Amino acid sequence: MRRAATPAPGRAAPAVLARAPACAALAVLALALGCAARPAAAPELRVGTSGDYAPFSVDEGGALSGFDVAVARAFADDAGLALRFERFAWPALARDVAAARFTVAMSGVTVRPERSVVGRFSVPVARSGAVVLARPAAAAGGLDGLDRPEVRIAVNAGGHLERAARRRFARASLQPLSENDAVRRALASGAVDAIVTDTLEAPHWERTLPGTVRLGPFTRDRKAYLWSLPASEAERLDAWLLAREADGTLARLRERWLGAPGPATATPFGALVAALGERLSLMPLVAEAKRGAGRAVRDRAREARVLEAARADVARHARAAGAAAPPPERVEAFYRAQIEAAVAIQERSLAGPPAPGPRFDLGGELRPALLRIGDRIAWALVRLDAAPSRTEARAALAAELEPYAIDAAHGDALADALLRLAQSRASTRASSPAITGSTSDAP
Repeated sequence: MRRAATPAPGRAAPAVLARAPACAALAVLALALGCAARPAAAPELRVGTSGDYAPFSVDEGGALSGFDVAVARAFADDAGLALRFERFAWPALARDVAAARFTVAMSGVTVRPERSVVGRFSVPVARSGAVVLARPAAAAGGLDGLDRPEVRIAVNAGGHLERAARRRFARASLQPLSENDAVRRALASGAVDAIVTDTLEAPHWERTLPGTVRLGPFTRDRKAYLWSLPASEAERLDAWLLAREADGTLARLRERWLGAPGPATATPFGALVAALGERLSLMPLVAEAKRGAGRAVRDRAREARVLEAARADVARHARAAGAAAPPPERVEAFYRAQIEAAVAIQERSLAGPPAPGPRFDLGGELRPALLRIGDRIAWALVRLDAAPSRTEARAALAAELEPYAIDAAHGDALADALLRLAQSRASTRASSPAITGSTSDAP
């Protein structure tokens, strides 16, 4: 019996070589048929959540529930996205967002300027304020009476509430605790005299802390969703939120999870004012960056580029929405009013000593954040479906500027420029498609 010849190393036998093209063709055909038979997997939305912050995100025996969990599920379902939750710890939130460990954080996240630097906030979904729950003896002197070295105050470590507590109670004995529920337990056990929470979480804790006294609120805060960069789905979620606010879905979810249906925050006017407030909140950080670099507050060439970009952004968003763009001169007047308010805040900041806290790079971190927020302002501008009253506009802008103690005339100028823009939008609404809350906003 004759043995078959053994091919040289690295070479196929002649019969194998002859069959190779046919086998390859069959393999390609089989692969193509297999791909055609299997539906493509849905794109995934990875949502960061803490699981420890009622009423937004609560882990009950491994099952997540809460307002933001419900919103995430509804959005993913409407958008056809596969949903996956990723847990985060509050001290690591900014690092996790910067590292894109998840797509978006949805867990009662408070809008804060240092968070705006690392990610992109959504339209606001709720309002809250920091409050204190205290034992009656400690509460007798009010909030000011708590600010004494002998008063022990617990707060969740690493988040907005710790920052707020350190500012408000600089002389008290502050005890940051890494586990959120440990804060509540510390007051229940008598280990501390008071704890810091917020207006939305406080009712849940008060049920297990009878006899405590609530003091505050001593901050005005917004809750929104914080996207990692690049935030490719962010505008889609914003449009969905406006539509769900308009059809009552968000009100029903708030009533179920937050205890009340309002106030409505995901409206064109609410989105615009929130974005303006967020932009202005970065100005003290901009001032400190300029102080460190020895740069002047005013940069006329930069301001001209900002105005040019603003006109282009508004026109682009109007085209994308199928809406008539507002007159360029009114857009420019509105952004000029923003610039003047921003300059006033920076000058006020630089008149005092250097502010504590992290320092950010002007060109590498702060200006990109300002561009992201500016784009959101333009997006909201073209969605204004009705002009607010002068009283409403002035009150809203005054509230945004109140923390900076600058001349009230800046708020009035912003409000009046906004009104002129809104009125021009209203005058063209009859000839433009209604885009706020329309089916075009839905995913």
